[in-house]
Amino acid sequence: MRISKVYTRTGDTGKTRLAGGQEVWKDSVRVEAYGTVDELNSMLGLARVSNGQTGTNAEVFERMGDILKWTQNKLFDLGGILATAPGESFPNMPTVTQEDVAHLEHLIDECQKDLAPLKEFILPGGGQLAALLHVARTICRRAERLCVTLSREEPVERELVIFLNRLSDALFVFARWVTKKQGEAEFLWEREPAASRKT
Repeated sequence: MRISKVYTRTGDTGKTRLAGGQEVWKDSVRVEAYGTVDELNSMLGLARVSNGQTGTNAEVFERMGDILKWTQNKLFDLGGILATAPGESFPNMPTVTQEDVAHLEHLIDECQKDLAPLKEFILPGGGQLAALLHVARTICRRAERLCVTLSREEPVERELVIFLNRLSDALFVFARWVTKKQGEAEFLWEREPAASRKT
């Protein structure tokens, strides 16, 4: 792919073109979906920058660096599929497969080996990298919801929704794993007893 000009003025009327030439409104569900995937990818880029900051545990730096780079590439693939008009295809079309989902599940299982089972919900946070991963998780859930909405209107490959579903789980586990490896605090949700609430 070669990009020779950044602005084209073709979107000035509030419409854009999908791969395949179909013209759609910029606030259509499909554009919202791949735009949110792009937002998620950008947040993971910020997480990668945070991962490279001074003070990052060497194990975290290497492992999360590889994981985040792979994930960002897959999100570009996923966004490219969503940005393609239904029924259209082109040479070297990107794919998101069951093998990609299985890879995420493997990463989750490997990180879970280092973590104690949760007995309560945790508050999003930890250190900076973990907090960014929690934000990414919530954006991922929004992307997933938009893809589900889109799938009720137009054909959407089932693997895309499954991948985003599994990725949001993975980002939660990655955040916990980073917190553990960095020796940072993990705070559980403290339920306020009903009797102690002021009326």
